[in-house]
Amino acid sequence: MSKLPDFEGLALFAKVAECRSFAAAARELDLSVPTVSRGIARLETRLGARVFNRTSRQLALTGFGQDLLGRATQLYRDAEEAEAVARDQSASPRGTVRLAVPMSFGVRWIAPLLPGLFERYPELSLDLHLSDAVVDLVGDGFDAGLRIASLPDSTLAARRLCQVSRYTVAAPSYVARYGQPGHPRDLDPAHCLAFALRAGGDVWRLSNGRRKETVHPLGRLRVTNSEALLPVLLAGHAVAALPEFIAAEYLRDGRLVPLLTQWKQSDGGLYFVTPTTQNRPAKVEAVARYFIEMFAAPPWRQ
Repeated sequence: MSKLPDFEGLALFAKVAECRSFAAAARELDLSVPTVSRGIARLETRLGARVFNRTSRQLALTGFGQDLLGRATQLYRDAEEAEAVARDQSASPRGTVRLAVPMSFGVRWIAPLLPGLFERYPELSLDLHLSDAVVDLVGDGFDAGLRIASLPDSTLAARRLCQVSRYTVAAPSYVARYGQPGHPRDLDPAHCLAFALRAGGDVWRLSNGRRKETVHPLGRLRVTNSEALLPVLLAGHAVAALPEFIAAEYLRDGRLVPLLTQWKQSDGGLYFVTPTTQNRPAKVEAVARYFIEMFAAPPWRQ
């Protein structure tokens, strides 16, 4: 005998008792009368006692059935309520979404968008996990994540929100001291700073449309958050590859200048990633739609 309680049998028992008829219960549950009858018989066999006395004309609870009915009815109502709540949550954006986001990007570009998200969806809550490490969405129980990468083949479902370019940059004082490089081979790897969490190591891949070159950064600083590169960069000690959402303001005001403008760093993208696209709850779909809208024109380019 299975150790799992016979929930179906108990639900059938509660419904038959409520309707006072096997046939009426079968109609309400959209089941056949034999299916209901077999379910009640299975429950009685499991419990070792009859719950109904029945003849061709009459159906009545036994004393054992009377004692069991209250709990069986409560179980049935609780199950109905649980299903109704689940259906409601899956149909309308409410509840908590656990979202994993890169640290600097989340603080600078996601946090300012949250007031608009909450105004649009007043019954939605967000559990925002900020980390530059790649989290295991499935293993760590996240509903979704934002990732900035060139995504490899994956079992996850990813929607690209926008392109994210990377720029090779340095301070004007660095260029004044070491000159403007014309080719990736002109870069001194010992001056190039590395991002420690990039899959496969931090290798800069550059292309001028005809040729491709790689640079392996060997600088004295490796970081797990790209913003930590800025003080050393701004002091004129090094070169780095920064994503445009960090580099844009420094390039605009001249505190950093682009290097190797004829050589483009490999681009990535901003992706909304979920474990699956199948039967995603409305709350996750709502967050996805909101960010798709917000990053159609990336704010760092405005």
